[in-house]
Amino acid sequence: MPNQSQLLPHVRSAARAVVLAAALTALTGLAACSGGSGGADHRQDSSADQLAADPLTAVRAAADITGRTGSAHAVTELVTESAEKKAVFTGVGGYDYVRRIGRLEVAVPPGAATTGKIVEVVLPGIVYLQNSGAKVPAGKWVKLDVRQLPDGNLVSSGATDPAGAAGALRGAQKAELVGAETVGGVALKHYRGTLDLAKAAEATGGRGADGLRMAAQTFTVKEVPYEVWLDGQGRLHKVVEVFSFAGVAGSKEAKDQVKVTSTTSLSDFGKAVDAAEPAAGDIWSINATEPPK
Repeated sequence: MPNQSQLLPHVRSAARAVVLAAALTALTGLAACSGGSGGADHRQDSSADQLAADPLTAVRAAADITGRTGSAHAVTELVTESAEKKAVFTGVGGYDYVRRIGRLEVAVPPGAATTGKIVEVVLPGIVYLQNSGAKVPAGKWVKLDVRQLPDGNLVSSGATDPAGAAGALRGAQKAELVGAETVGGVALKHYRGTLDLAKAAEATGGRGADGLRMAAQTFTVKEVPYEVWLDGQGRLHKVVEVFSFAGVAGSKEAKDQVKVTSTTSLSDFGKAVDAAEPAAGDIWSINATEPPK
């Protein structure tokens, strides 16, 4: 089976374990944050939303409340650590919950096969990648389907999917209030606990659940630790999730295990997001059995 390193060379070079764990795939759309198949109207007024007093209820509701803001600016960080390497990927962009489309620019760490920035445009169940491999002409995009990617793009693209990270909180199984903090002048409540990706997929439903469902099958630690910061309306401002998997298929040895820490920060709720689906003429067709190296 072709592995994910063939499609995502920056992951192959900087995070070998991610490569070994994944198969040929696609990425989940940011619309995971907005729920299942898209029946909800995200134009509805979110001003009435309030942070629930119960920690578990507050955490589970964060994705839906955030989706009702209409849009958000996102900053992501992905750190992969194995016995041999540590790599840091960062992403900047935004997502429009009304139009159900987002755009991220991913900074690739030194030593990766792909240079410059990877650009992603995401829609429900679909991702377009630009600068994704040496055999893709400059300026062209590769179109991928999320259901082919074992980890649902939660970490594989080199930048945490903001909506996938938020959607994972729907599967929170434990939550405790750590305390109150002020970040950037905003009063936030800090929670920590564990979540179950399979249960998050069940709670999300529709195409938005595909990425979470794939991730649940890939990561070896089923009780995923998280920390999250929510404002008085229950909106998500920051979430940190820690995933683990075997860099060598089937291995349980400590030296073969990989730790992936994903951090997503959201701000500028309701601010317009510049994101558009690539034109048909700009999409580069690749043979699934011979993806870019």
